[in-house]
Amino acid sequence: MATTTDGTTPSVPDEPVHRLRTEIQRLRDEAAQQKKLAHRRAEFWAKADVALGFPAALLAAVSGAAALASPDARVPAALGTLVSAGFAAGAAFLRSERRRLANKWSRQAWAAVEAKATVLLAREWIGPADLAELFEVRQVALGAYEGDETPHPPGPPPATPGPA
Repeated sequence: MATTTDGTTPSVPDEPVHRLRTEIQRLRDEAAQQKKLAHRRAEFWAKADVALGFPAALLAAVSGAAALASPDARVPAALGTLVSAGFAAGAAFLRSERRRLANKWSRQAWAAVEAKATVLLAREWIGPADLAELFEVRQVALGAYEGDETPHPPGPPPATPGPA
């Protein structure tokens, strides 16, 4: 324990509880930062989904109408269809809708960590079990966005109906 220059021990709050509160505060700050980051990423992927999907749909519709309108418009319509297919392929390759959903679920998971930490900091007494519980919620948040093919929200999996 630290001492002052005159050799006395300074009065500090209960050391273990102070360390627990400091760690919980750090986790709350991390959760707030990760929540903002996941929110920005979800917004980005929503914009990317619209930026690729809308032109693809518009070009496909215009190209189809032009191809049906006159035989002279078939070459420009074919070029429009190729561009539309490029946009659609780009959207499918990037999987922007899945990434947007994964980031939304990640944002929710980090919000749960932040809320849990805030509740713990509001309590008068905090124990090691509380910190362990907060770390478990943090692990769920860390795994909420895996960028995999089938993102899933935090929490228990949805119930599946049994055989009839």
